[in-house]
Amino acid sequence: MKTDLSTFTGEGSPGFIAKVKYFIWLLFSNMFFLTNIPYPNILKVSILRYFGAKIGHHVVIKPWVKIKFPWKLKLGNYVWLGEEAWIDNISEIIIGNHVCISQGALLLTGNHDYKKSSFDLMTRGITLEDGVWVGAKSTVSGGVILKSHSVLTVGSFTSKDLAPFTINQGNPAQVVKHREIN
Repeated sequence: MKTDLSTFTGEGSPGFIAKVKYFIWLLFSNMFFLTNIPYPNILKVSILRYFGAKIGHHVVIKPWVKIKFPWKLKLGNYVWLGEEAWIDNISEIIIGNHVCISQGALLLTGNHDYKKSSFDLMTRGITLEDGVWVGAKSTVSGGVILKSHSVLTVGSFTSKDLAPFTINQGNPAQVVKHREIN
């Protein structure tokens, strides 16, 4: 067998209303999020809430943050989304309180089944518990839970859950030490 992308069907074609909703979101996203214009956070949060995101208080959203589907996003209180963070949430992403997602980090809920000739789409959610820090240019893949106060350091990758209060580094990320907070 060989890969045959002509047989790919994805998760099914969205209906007309879903396509219109996504198109309108893309317009707002490009106007208010994917820009250097420093729109106030309250405006960005209001737009995300209008599109179905569940968002806590005191959320900071820097310029160039890319969010695929706001209606599949839950952010707790005091969440920071750094410049060029990419929340590729085909499945639900839940982010707890006091979480920092640094610049250029990628939360990726979709992948493909390379074992099937049709290269089927596979999606799995991501959960970042309270106090998590995802370092700059790091990647978290679908189906992963970053447990309370775990850290994924700069440029690291994980496809596995991270234990609470650990600092994890590399590709694949490995525990390098215990996180102590004073």
